Amino acid sequence: MKTGTVRRRVLTGGTTAACVAATVLAATLSGTVETGTVARRSDTAAARTLPLGPATLVETRTSRRVAPGVTHLAIERGRASADDVWTVTIGVATSEPEAAALEERVRAAGYAPRRDPTAGPDPRGPADRPLGWTVRVGRYADKAAADRARSEIVARGLPGSVQHTGEDGHATTGPWSLDVLIVDPAVFRGRLRAELADGIVPGRETTSAMARRTGALAAVNGGYFVIGGGRTTPGNWVAGTDGDLAGVSVVGGELVSEAVNGRPALIVPGASGRGTAVRRVGTRLTVRAADGTVREVTGLNRQSGLIVNCGGVGNAVPFSRPAHDYTCGNPDELVAVTPAFGTTAPQGPGFQVTLDADGRVTDLREGRGGAVPARGTVLQGTGAGAGWLREHARPGATLTVRGVVVDAEKGTRLPLTPKTSVINGGPLLLRGGRTVLDPVRDGWSPEDIEGADRAAFYNGWYLRRNPRTAAGVTRDGRLVLLTADGRRPGHSAGLSLPETAAVMRALGAVDALNLDGGGSTAMVVGGELQGLPSDAAGERPAGDALVVLPRPPH
Repeated sequence: MKTGTVRRRVLTGGTTAACVAATVLAATLSGTVETGTVARRSDTAAARTLPLGPATLVETRTSRRVAPGVTHLAIERGRASADDVWTVTIGVATSEPEAAALEERVRAAGYAPRRDPTAGPDPRGPADRPLGWTVRVGRYADKAAADRARSEIVARGLPGSVQHTGEDGHATTGPWSLDVLIVDPAVFRGRLRAELADGIVPGRETTSAMARRTGALAAVNGGYFVIGGGRTTPGNWVAGTDGDLAGVSVVGGELVSEAVNGRPALIVPGASGRGTAVRRVGTRLTVRAADGTVREVTGLNRQSGLIVNCGGVGNAVPFSRPAHDYTCGNPDELVAVTPAFGTTAPQGPGFQVTLDADGRVTDLREGRGGAVPARGTVLQGTGAGAGWLREHARPGATLTVRGVVVDAEKGTRLPLTPKTSVINGGPLLLRGGRTVLDPVRDGWSPEDIEGADRAAFYNGWYLRRNPRTAAGVTRDGRLVLLTADGRRPGHSAGLSLPETAAVMRALGAVDALNLDGGGSTAMVVGGELQGLPSDAAGERPAGDALVVLPRPPH
């Protein structure tokens, strides 16, 4: 299977298998069918065809064994629908007056507007009406015609974006192109591990490159991260250090990024993947001075004052709850920087303390930046955090920094061993076999924040179809990793978040979470990228990945 081509799924013997009622996956999960064979009909959840489009759609599956206990399943389903077209979206309205005002602007520019309802309600209620409407112009058979229309519309002073209605989240026949990786820890003798891009927090690397660098059998992109590192207003959509993980990260048992508190994460406690779980987590970081005084550490391995996806602690503003793709602030930070950040600490005003491997203060300085010791920690303070450091840090004194990961619902500490990996994600999709989507709790609420158009963001990110990556665990402990191509009409429509949850359930997962998607979605198997990246530039460099490594040599 070659990168950049539309795949036709073919079984090992060269025979295409149309699996409408029978599937390879059910047998793959039970370990009873060899690569390239079609399973008999089963009544288990894993035997169902995917709940995408009408049940009569043709679904083709191809299975191959990557290694003992590791199976790759490629799925093609459905066909393009004649009802789906290209169009130009002017904006999203959540009220009648807002929709009418948009329509009036369209008419004044000489166009005929129409309203298309969103594919779901406002998650804050009521549940009996859609979130709102997309106000649009035109129906076009191809993207080129829609692009030309958009250029004319924008020239007349209107906003406009080209969209395909097959991605709206309403009923369609697809098509869909998905890849599934199944790891059975009872059989697998290799290693599962979170891998940072370039081995440190800053910077990004493609999932393919991470797979090559680590010699992985397979890999999928991981959690959320910062792209670019600039800051935009209003809305604070992007902020921080390029590649900075926007949520919890544990690599080799070391906590390298604090949690967006209360959000879910994928927890891989050991190398084989045995005991892998999906949990809502938080982090607790503290520093203790020699006199016993303890202060909260508000961040780990990031730029002070920039809390991507929010969910922070202390004096976080405008709030401490999660808010996806929004950057909160904090004027009174105390951020710990470890060698996982690289050799150079973030720069800026404030006060900085350098500790050696034993926690002894080796350097004090006004301002932040400079070298990070290979076996030490840098503490960077701003506002009240800087004041605390000035008061308690003395040359030769000891400051003890501690960080733990906790189950946010139980309040219990999650043990970390040298083989533990944790990857951030959200929203939570499944718990105990039931769909538990809660966009408000997980940070996708469409409420307005300081002028940010969160309703349009919620519709575009959550309700509409996009490329997706998800991870889940079956009842018997197998890890299921999913990638779905999207934003490529005629090849794959992508998945909405409700569809992602339904697909993971159909694949046998009982607990599942969404990982980073869109242009970040990538699965590599046997050194080859599966599917088609949605970015025009190709595979997007990401912040981290989950790599499936071969059994180490004895």
